[in-house]
Amino acid sequence: MAEKRVKLKSSDDEMFEVDEAVAFESQAVKNMIEDTGMDHPIPLPNVSSKILAKVIEYCKYHVDNQKAGDDKPATSEDEIKAWDLDFVKVDQATLFDLILVSCVFCNTFSFPGLLVHLSCLPSFVT
Repeated sequence: MAEKRVKLKSSDDEMFEVDEAVAFESQAVKNMIEDTGMDHPIPLPNVSSKILAKVIEYCKYHVDNQKAGDDKPATSEDEIKAWDLDFVKVDQATLFDLILVSCVFCNTFSFPGLLVHLSCLPSFVT
């Protein structure tokens, strides 16, 4: 059976269609879906398409690598940590926006894993 798909709408009106498991990485998005259903896109007025695409990439990676599947072995914790560190190697503006999505806009998103990785970066120390 095919995974249910969820539509997310960025602040600049770009639509993203993701698997339900990816959308549910955000407890807040999960709550919105449970409250309103999946018939209409979930609006994310404070998240640009550029940042939403990065957040989806992060969530998809973590969903795909949380456990072993029939056709692939489990990804080691060290491999996931290395991927996470590489993921946050972005320009400062993107990093700032990721922090906002992970922390300030937690009424829209709730990504504690992403926030932990962002908060541990030495680039925050000026």
